[in-house]
Amino acid sequence: MFITFEGIDGSGKSTQIKLLENYLSELHIEYISVREPGGTEFSEQIRSILLESKHSINAVSELMLFESARSDLVEKIIRPSLEKNIIVIADRFFDSTVAYQGFGRQLDIENVNICNNFAVGNCIPDITFLLDLPLDLAKARINHLRLDRMESSSNDFFERVFEGFLEIAKNNPNRVKIIDATQSKEQIFENIKTILHQKFPKIFYNAG
Repeated sequence: MFITFEGIDGSGKSTQIKLLENYLSELHIEYISVREPGGTEFSEQIRSILLESKHSINAVSELMLFESARSDLVEKIIRPSLEKNIIVIADRFFDSTVAYQGFGRQLDIENVNICNNFAVGNCIPDITFLLDLPLDLAKARINHLRLDRMESSSNDFFERVFEGFLEIAKNNPNRVKIIDATQSKEQIFENIKTILHQKFPKIFYNAG
């Protein structure tokens, strides 16, 4: 099973991933967690360029860098793990590229999808949790942190990203599940668990 978490920065993805990791460990279910961009030595180097570089990176170059990091991660970590029936949990995947580079940077969505498909092949998430948190609340959560290159983008950019995620969910209702991220972290995770139990009963049959 391939599970991805999406949402704007500050929406609580890391917290929910940690809760899911703990839950799977309690159930003695094997899993691996990865992040994007990153997850391999090569992809982590690209992550550093994308998030920490002081150089100007145009939108197309940014897209290609994300796809390069993703392709390496899929080939070396995600696909081999899935082939061994290990659950993969990803902090971001190709939906982020559609939202950030497609809607946010306003690149042609069709071209972005073509690049995504080329990078991942048939490696498609089984379920995606989109943590839906209003932009002002998300920014308030991270305004005390040192912001990276992406996080430092304009409010207009993030408003387009936010709308992009909602459009992705609308177009993929069977895969993308919107979670109200204004709830407590415990309530959010209960919603996630309920969806996982309903969608994958064989895996979570003996789970409480």
